[in-house]
Amino acid sequence: MAGLPPEIKALAELSPVEDLMLAILRDGLPGIQVRSLIAADQHFPLVLVRRDPTFGEWEGDHRFLDSALIAVHCFCEDPDGDEDAAILSEAARVVIRDAWLSQKVVHGRGHITRLDVHTAPRRVTDWATATGPVQYADLPTGVWRYESKYQIEIRKPRTRPYPQ
Repeated sequence: MAGLPPEIKALAELSPVEDLMLAILRDGLPGIQVRSLIAADQHFPLVLVRRDPTFGEWEGDHRFLDSALIAVHCFCEDPDGDEDAAILSEAARVVIRDAWLSQKVVHGRGHITRLDVHTAPRRVTDWATATGPVQYADLPTGVWRYESKYQIEIRKPRTRPYPQ
């Protein structure tokens, strides 16, 4: 069997939040890899988008709105990796904010109806210089990671036109 049957897809009321964020960031950051997983042979710069597993709520009618905490990781490498990752993280913030303000609709994915910065872009230690637990312990030396978190609310896409 190839893919999900249409009757299973029809049961889904909301599309994955990561898919909406990937589309928004890919469109707004041309020439930058935007992914939800790190490749085995990863090259940089990279923007990594993940839904935080510790938060989720449905506000209003849960068939139409989804609220999520999204982590946006920006990786750049030396010679200017630290500064570049900071700039890339800020650029990602602007892209997300502008998509919210303009109510940019991603076909088949919906749009952002609310945006709150949960944590501002900041450098995160991951490798040999870390003194505690690290999230990406195998990052190559000279690669810098900045992380920010956003609480977003998304509205599902229209599935049929409104009556005239």
